[in-house]
Amino acid sequence: MIKFWKKRIQNKLLTEHLTHDKTLSEIQKELKNSIAKQFASSLNIRMVDSGSCNACESECNALSNPYYNLERLGIQFVASPRHADVLLVSGVNTFNMHPHLLDAYAQMPSPKYVITIGDCPLTATSVYDESFAIVGNVAKHLPVAHHITGCPPSPNEIIVGLLEFLRGLDRS
Repeated sequence: MIKFWKKRIQNKLLTEHLTHDKTLSEIQKELKNSIAKQFASSLNIRMVDSGSCNACESECNALSNPYYNLERLGIQFVASPRHADVLLVSGVNTFNMHPHLLDAYAQMPSPKYVITIGDCPLTATSVYDESFAIVGNVAKHLPVAHHITGCPPSPNEIIVGLLEFLRGLDRS
């Protein structure tokens, strides 16, 4: 192990990707400014898994690590829909979770927004179709303001998706 680290230090191998870090830094700065302008520096997100494989949730959890650290940008994931500005929905809209999804949306204070994440909420584009266990596309039941594509979307794609959502609010 010591040989490995000596070689690593001598060859000056870096794990950072400097251009990627610079781009991410610029995106984060714009995201923070947009949140400060539109949500008084605090965007609260309630995530609801309506029947996913938990891959999207894992990627959202990665947003809390020190590299992305969304909390310093003003984004918090909250436990109660009563504290949320945005409902982040992942997974296919299953029969068992559908009433809870509608209930979470109903409990949110106005103005309230719905963002879907991953390919599953758009059942028309996934391997899932409406059946006895699946209610169908989330957009049929809730007003979806933005969709973040990917299966699962990477943390970078999620950050860019949130920024696109906020830019859409700027235009309207």
